Amino acid sequence: MKTDWLIIGAGFTGATLAERIASQRGEKVLIVDKRDHIGGNSYDCYDEHGILIHKYGSHTFHTNSSMVWNYLSMFTPWRPYFHEVRVVIDGKKVPVPFNLNSIYALFPPKYAEKLEALLIDHFGYGVKVPILKLRQSASGELSDLADFIYQNVFYKYTLKHWELDPEQLAPSVTARVPVYISRDNRYFQDTYQGLPKHGYTPMFNKMLNHPNIKTLLNTDYKELIGEITYKRMIYTGPIDEYFDYMHGQLPYRSMRFEFDTLDTEYHQEVGTVNYPHEYDYTRVLEQKHLTGQQSPKTTISYVYPETYTIGKNEPYYPIPRDENKDLYKLYQAEADKIKDTVLFAGRLADYKYYNMDQAVARALTLFHNEIQK
Repeated sequence: MKTDWLIIGAGFTGATLAERIASQRGEKVLIVDKRDHIGGNSYDCYDEHGILIHKYGSHTFHTNSSMVWNYLSMFTPWRPYFHEVRVVIDGKKVPVPFNLNSIYALFPPKYAEKLEALLIDHFGYGVKVPILKLRQSASGELSDLADFIYQNVFYKYTLKHWELDPEQLAPSVTARVPVYISRDNRYFQDTYQGLPKHGYTPMFNKMLNHPNIKTLLNTDYKELIGEITYKRMIYTGPIDEYFDYMHGQLPYRSMRFEFDTLDTEYHQEVGTVNYPHEYDYTRVLEQKHLTGQQSPKTTISYVYPETYTIGKNEPYYPIPRDENKDLYKLYQAEADKIKDTVLFAGRLADYKYYNMDQAVARALTLFHNEIQK
């Protein structure tokens, strides 16, 4: 088999690059994935009860990039959706990111008013404050509040999800869910928010529906190397795996999902409820809130964090720590040596904690700067 480009991985990064190369350069692309479906971790499908589920955890699309939004809009109409998340604290479900509404839900009204005034006076209204910054800069009653939020929202959740204390991770991790001095309960405040109206999988199907693109699933690309002639490769899998772990294994976190269908229209009031203290799982997901699907039944999923073990489960999250970044740089140096024949991109290949829009932006930028030229 002959092709111009061999792309490993059919997630957002691989699909975007395949589409751009095929449609803009008129070159042939073979995209290969180990799984039995396209879409990577964003894959969705209907379960046996007819409920549209996200197989690998809820994926709510949000971005401030008009470039990314306009690009994906070529392949899907959008269902407007603003994601909300609750966290269980002292038996109450309160908004997260922790905000002024959370304070009023947990504390007596007069004390909540006092905390609100202190926060606004110290930081301003509408400001997002990383929890570690709040703990470092606050004093008096704000310091007590910071410790309360840290213990009840961040510490045990982080410990379950990462098996590390928040301080052991890069500050970018806790900054992803800051304390929000606002009454806005939306989890994201990005300009563009929504879900592909007909699902992620139909969107990916349209992206890859091009005569220059062939897709091969259930296949390890290493089994094909001797049978395929190609000019260049794009690799979106774990970079350490590509180089046969020559510098050691990069650590990742994995997840396990347990699904349950219930004879009720809705199980919870929002799409995601976090459980930092209770249970072994970190959160419960209910995608009907996201999709707007009408059904007398609902399917929920429990998310259990796991240690990633090669050959046992999937690598989901690069673990952002300085020591891991240093190890990744050794692999990045190896990648630079072969960049004329192999390009690396994506959450696993770049060892970066990308959101979906960031993965698309990375692919579009790579195409413009490295491939189109």
